Amino acid sequence: MKIEQIYTGCLAQGAYYIESNGEVAIIDPLRETQNYIDRAAENNAKIKYVFETHFHADFVSGHVDLARKTGATIVYGPNAETDYEIHSAKDNEEFKLGEVTIKVLHTPGHTLESVTYLLIDENGKDHAIFSGDTLFLGDVGRPDLAIKSDLTKEDLAGMLYDSLRNKIMTLADDVIVYPAHGAGSACGKNLSKETVGTIGDQKKTNYALRADMSKEEFVKEVLDGMPPPPQYFAKNAMMNKTGYDAFETVLKTGNIPLDHEAFEALANHEEALILDVRHEKDFVKGHIPNSIFIGLHGTFAPWVGALITDLKQPILLVVPEGKSAEAVTRLSRVGYDNTLGYLEGGIEAWKKAGKDIETLKSISAEEFEHDMNTGEINVLDVRREGEYKSMHLENAQHFSLDYINSHMNDISSDKTYYLHCAGGYRSVIAASILKARGFNKVIDVAGGFGAIKKTGLATTDFVCPTTL
Repeated sequence: MKIEQIYTGCLAQGAYYIESNGEVAIIDPLRETQNYIDRAAENNAKIKYVFETHFHADFVSGHVDLARKTGATIVYGPNAETDYEIHSAKDNEEFKLGEVTIKVLHTPGHTLESVTYLLIDENGKDHAIFSGDTLFLGDVGRPDLAIKSDLTKEDLAGMLYDSLRNKIMTLADDVIVYPAHGAGSACGKNLSKETVGTIGDQKKTNYALRADMSKEEFVKEVLDGMPPPPQYFAKNAMMNKTGYDAFETVLKTGNIPLDHEAFEALANHEEALILDVRHEKDFVKGHIPNSIFIGLHGTFAPWVGALITDLKQPILLVVPEGKSAEAVTRLSRVGYDNTLGYLEGGIEAWKKAGKDIETLKSISAEEFEHDMNTGEINVLDVRREGEYKSMHLENAQHFSLDYINSHMNDISSDKTYYLHCAGGYRSVIAASILKARGFNKVIDVAGGFGAIKKTGLATTDFVCPTTL
């Protein structure tokens, strides 16, 4: 028996390759599937099943393409309805894979069709669970993504409580836990950086698995502080239910080099968004007017999903040399399949053609400190709420990048704003969006709050209110 976790850091997502006696199962595959096919071919094995733990909301799974290419059966949990052929498994149904068995444990709560797959080894011993978004290390899945008219998030949280107590916590402490996500995913609140654990460890350390926890306490704690889901979640879930264009087609039509004339023509006539995926330091020095920055080196795909509201938005790319295919691939992972091509020769080719270039003013934390001390200025802290509450500059306005699209009316294009995040990546994203929308008086603070804390500027710690 062979188990391999294939972890993708940008999405904080774990897919799984399981092989036994020449037969392979893939659990929760990414959009691009050739990697799994090559792994099986190298071992002279055949992909028999593609197991989906639920309808994923944070990425587009590769299950449809993988089944089409290999003839494998797609397996979902009870009552899953799709526009393509699947096997909708029953609770406790078992699937033979070589000399091992994969048993379906229906664990609704994160979504109604959510399942946990229990791997039983050659000797009949419970070996591991692939828990999807039901159980993470340090947390559990958010129960607010599958609400129907007759179900509330409290109802789903209650289902999750029952699933964990009746299906997961009854397993032996030495059973390995392989979750679908780790730290950085928006599918939970407090995910661990670790990506493999055990049932026993989780019983000791995971707040949601406390033995003395009532259902009412569980519901309250799981929902407390849960931010709204990113706007692309529902759209990705629908793609996973209805199907999508083949990844190879998306890559072929999106990874097209365009000279500056063709690039500009498409930008003007297709209402295309120019997405600059270089490093923020390069973007600051020079970029195409009205382009948006989201760098490949950061959590690229989730930020694209959070900030670009239309999955069908035509996109033109400005990329580092040799990174065009990677950019198209990572866009497709979250359902952005309408890339029109990339600027051949990059920003240097644009400059050589005599096209307009804009810069973004970026200052050091020391320069920022000087400006703060010489007069009243407007500061936008674009970090997340938890970061802001933990510690922030006095008089800084919280302006979370996650919700920038819905808070444009909170600021004025007549004012000058200094933007910072934690390290410099998100503030340049925010500044680029503001500039593209006519807020031209924006200044980035390089190094973000990490650099600001080293200055003498006054900060405010969050103090939890007490009831007297």
